[in-house]
Amino acid sequence: MLLFLIALTLVNAFFNGYRDSSSILAGVIASHAMRPRRALYLVAAVDLIAPLAVGSAVARSITTGLVKTSSITLNTIVIAMIAAVGWNLFSWWRGIPSSSTHSLIGGLLGATLITSGPQAILTNGLLFVILPLFLAPVLGLVLGFFVMSFLLSTLSNAHPRVNTLFRRLQIVTMLTLALSNSSNDAQKSMGVIALGLVLAGKLTSFTVPIWVLLACSITLALGASRGDWRQIKNLGGRIYRIRPLNALASQAASSVLILAASAFGMPVSTPHVISTALMGAGASERINKVRWHVAGEMVTTWAVTIPATMVIAALIFMSVTGLRELGSIFNWLIPTVVSP
Repeated sequence: MLLFLIALTLVNAFFNGYRDSSSILAGVIASHAMRPRRALYLVAAVDLIAPLAVGSAVARSITTGLVKTSSITLNTIVIAMIAAVGWNLFSWWRGIPSSSTHSLIGGLLGATLITSGPQAILTNGLLFVILPLFLAPVLGLVLGFFVMSFLLSTLSNAHPRVNTLFRRLQIVTMLTLALSNSSNDAQKSMGVIALGLVLAGKLTSFTVPIWVLLACSITLALGASRGDWRQIKNLGGRIYRIRPLNALASQAASSVLILAASAFGMPVSTPHVISTALMGAGASERINKVRWHVAGEMVTTWAVTIPATMVIAALIFMSVTGLRELGSIFNWLIPTVVSP
């Protein structure tokens, strides 16, 4: 069961890198700042290195800070990861821009509630995890708006050739954004595996072994090196036509916000922050520049992810329990029928 959990978590880490790298690159590719494949490999390299230089604050807050380890079992975490991976696969197949972070938290909450009850969830930890998830996109929108406004006012008389400088600066902000994303997202997978090791009796306290850190970093980087091109097109073309200055402003705003969240141990969703920062940067120029109906579709999907994965986790538990009870009935029935 522990090996199954590790495998599921690494699959989830791959999808995390696969989808988040697409969000990181959307502005760079849309503004033609860098060749797509080269940009992907650079982001993947940062995703591989960055987790080695950060702590485990996010890993703790999303696991031991959210649920009582004494009230759950290894099976609870396995059910949570099946729900998270299942939703990620479904949303990828349907082209839905969902969040791996939301699916992981929804799966963990749903599995804990159905297996151990609400008393197993730490209220303070729940608020500490949920509030940043919903506040970060709002802050991304506001910060993107003000950063873009500042750049517009400062560079109002600049020559159009300044766009060349903006494209070069985007490479720096892209790498900073990749660093901030990896410092937050890699820890989530590390936290799940570390919690599984504690519940399986392999660790006496919550720590992240070096092999877990390396496994999650490598898997996240492999996912980042692939890139979800459908999501790149969604962010890079459907919201509005992105200019180099829009991309630069949104990347700078997103990097600051995600790095700050990681420093305080708060889990946030990178695609959500980047998307809303892009919306804010576009709205700063002209409110109707942003296709708000597209933004509304994305927000609706974000809102659905946590409840959906909670329900999936509950259904998985009930299905397994039902099959177990059905097996018990057959074990009782067959000897009874065949006995003389």
